[in-house]
Amino acid sequence: MEENQPKTGKFARTYGLVLGILTITFAVMLYVAGLQYEQSLALFAVNISIMVGVIVFGIYKFREANNNLLTISEAIKVGIGIALIGAIIGIIYQMIFINVIEPDFMTNMMAAQKAEMISKNPSMTQDEIDAAVKMMENFSGPFLSAAISLISALFFGLIISLLGGLILKKEEAAY
Repeated sequence: MEENQPKTGKFARTYGLVLGILTITFAVMLYVAGLQYEQSLALFAVNISIMVGVIVFGIYKFREANNNLLTISEAIKVGIGIALIGAIIGIIYQMIFINVIEPDFMTNMMAAQKAEMISKNPSMTQDEIDAAVKMMENFSGPFLSAAISLISALFFGLIISLLGGLILKKEEAAY
């Protein structure tokens, strides 16, 4: 019976690749539309929706392949695996984008964030603006950005897979 049990890693790789491709596709769509500097709640919601859809679907497909049985730990393994692989693919694209496609991305992003900060807080003094810009510069490196992306993907992956596992959980009868 154990030999027929599907491997969580296979589902994590398959759907992690799907998540990575969808993430890149969405990023390219934003770039083509000129929205690569936008940071809105709507764009965040679309990114999270993509992640939720792929992770829950991957967990569901694992349960389907496992004779309709799923434990929460299996759901978490599949979900975090999907999030990890998807994040790695997304980070690789992000590094290529920042270093090859648009080398001025970080500078332009900083300028866009500074302009948004000034428009939202017109009463800020120049010293406050300079301090905020210096803080943004400290947190704007590509490697720090990649680390934050990875950590947040794993965090959201854990939450999504835990909730998905609770919803899709189905264990074998004890008798």
